[in-house]
Amino acid sequence: MDAVNEPMTPLIMLAVDGVIAPFGRPGSQWQEHRVVADGLTLTLWLNPATGPKLLKLAEITGAELVWATAWDHDANVEIGPLIGLPTQSVCVVGQDAPPDLAAKIWCFKTPRIAQYTAGRPFVWFDDSLTLRDAAYLRGVEGVGDHLLIHVEPYRGLTDDHMERARAWLAKNRRPRGGS
Repeated sequence: MDAVNEPMTPLIMLAVDGVIAPFGRPGSQWQEHRVVADGLTLTLWLNPATGPKLLKLAEITGAELVWATAWDHDANVEIGPLIGLPTQSVCVVGQDAPPDLAAKIWCFKTPRIAQYTAGRPFVWFDDSLTLRDAAYLRGVEGVGDHLLIHVEPYRGLTDDHMERARAWLAKNRRPRGGS
């Protein structure tokens, strides 16, 4: 297959708050950690099994993991090592939606996700996604196929969420060597 016809590598966009770090301890496998972001010490619940599961999901689907969180690059320093993730790419999302889009979306990250993904297929795990965000993404020219997976913020990312992503990403798998 030549480079022109080769599918683009799909992305797995990851939020931290409410997704990787639920608001509360959803089970005994979640461990309490103190982390620092923007000079503030925060207490988070993290499951050490999450990182290996995400790495496996990325490996079997040929996808790339990307932080899509207000933690920005701090996610690689403070969160990734605690759950077994190596340094990942970061979609810098900022803290606020552009004023002209605030009424069209719910999640402030949505316009930056649309820009960052640049036509690539993607799965986005977030606790702030609504139908307004889905409609916005459908209306932006050049946004690739995508699956938005709303994560309940007090439960965090579950195996069911990852299975939904795996099934969807299987349709967008990048070929590995060979014809």
